[in-house]
Amino acid sequence: MKHTQNFGVGKAEDPGVVVMELPVARNIKISNITCDSFKICWEMDPHTTEKITHYFIDLNKKENKNSNKFKHKDVPTKLVAKAVPLPMTVRGHWFLSPRTEYTVAVQIASKQMDGDYAVSEWSDIVEFCTADYSSVHLTQLLQKAEVIAGRMLKFSVFYRNQNEEYFQHCRDVLGSRMMPSVKDNSGSHGSPLSGKLEGIFFSCNTEFNTGQPPHDSPYGRFRFQIPAEVLFTPDTRLYFGDFYCMYTAYHYVILVLAPRGSRGDLYCRDRLPELDVTNNRFLTRVCGEDGRVVFQHAQDVILELIYTEPVQLAQGAVSQISGHQLMSLSTVNAKKDPSCKTCNISVGR
Repeated sequence: MKHTQNFGVGKAEDPGVVVMELPVARNIKISNITCDSFKICWEMDPHTTEKITHYFIDLNKKENKNSNKFKHKDVPTKLVAKAVPLPMTVRGHWFLSPRTEYTVAVQIASKQMDGDYAVSEWSDIVEFCTADYSSVHLTQLLQKAEVIAGRMLKFSVFYRNQNEEYFQHCRDVLGSRMMPSVKDNSGSHGSPLSGKLEGIFFSCNTEFNTGQPPHDSPYGRFRFQIPAEVLFTPDTRLYFGDFYCMYTAYHYVILVLAPRGSRGDLYCRDRLPELDVTNNRFLTRVCGEDGRVVFQHAQDVILELIYTEPVQLAQGAVSQISGHQLMSLSTVNAKKDPSCKTCNISVGR
C-alpha cells in the first residue's frame, strides 16, 4: 500500500478519473483495531470483481466541535491500495494515532489502459476509534525510560501535595480519607491509564543532597506524608504506566502501585508491564539480611505514583511546606512533547 496526497479521488471532473459502472462498497466493517492499524472489509456485487484493480480509501480524523476554528486542520489522508482479498489491513503510524476517532469511506477503482482510473461512487462514511497502547508498545516506552533512569536513591516516605481545602474536604466529607479519582489526560496520548484508571497521585523523589522531599511543589502548600511501607507492602504489585516530557528537560515516569487482587490490580495486569519490586530501574523494595526494608527511587526521572485504593489521613501526617508552589511544573492534563526522541515511540504520541 502506498500513501498519496495529490490526487482527487471521487471527483469525476478530476484529471485521470472516469466514472463507470463499478460496484459501491456496502456495509463497511472495521475490525482488529489497534493504536496504529485496523482491518477493513465490505460487501459488493461479486459479478464485477474482475474489473476492480484498486481501492481508494479516504481516512480523516473526526472533526471536534470544540476545536479551534483558526487552527490548521489535518490534511485528509488518501490511500491507494491494489485490490487484495478482504479484509484488508491498514497500518501506519505516520497517519494513525492512538485513542483517536476517525471517519473512513471507500471507493472502488479500475485502472484503464491509458493510466486513468474509472471509479465507483463513494461508500457511506463509517466512524471508528483507534485503541490504546498495547503492552508491547508500553514495553517499548519502558525500555526507553530505563536508559535515562539513573542511579537509585534511598527514600522513606511517599508524599502528596494539595491545597488546604482539599485536606479539609477529606476530613469533613470523605471520612478523613483520600479517595481515588480518574486519572487526567496528562502523558502519552495512547496511555491506557488516562480517563480510565482510578487512583491517588503520590510522589517519592528526594533531593540528592538531603535525602528528603523537596521544599517546593506545583500542587499546593500542604503536604501529606506517609511511610513508604504503608503503601508499598509485600502484597503490592508495581506496574509501569507511562514515560513522557512536556517540552522541557525533565522526564516523567508513571508507575502504578496496586494491592494484589484490588480493582486497580485487575485493571493493570492485562494492560501494563509488571515490574519486579526488588529489581527494576525506577522504584524498589528490598528486604535486607537484617530484616530492614530499604526503598529506593530513580534519581534522573520524576516519578508519578498512582496508588489505586483509598488512604486514611490517620496513616500519615499533613503539614505546610516551607517552599513555593511552582505552578509551571504542574503536569495536570499536560501534553506530551511529540518531537522528543527520548520518550516517543513510532506508534503515535
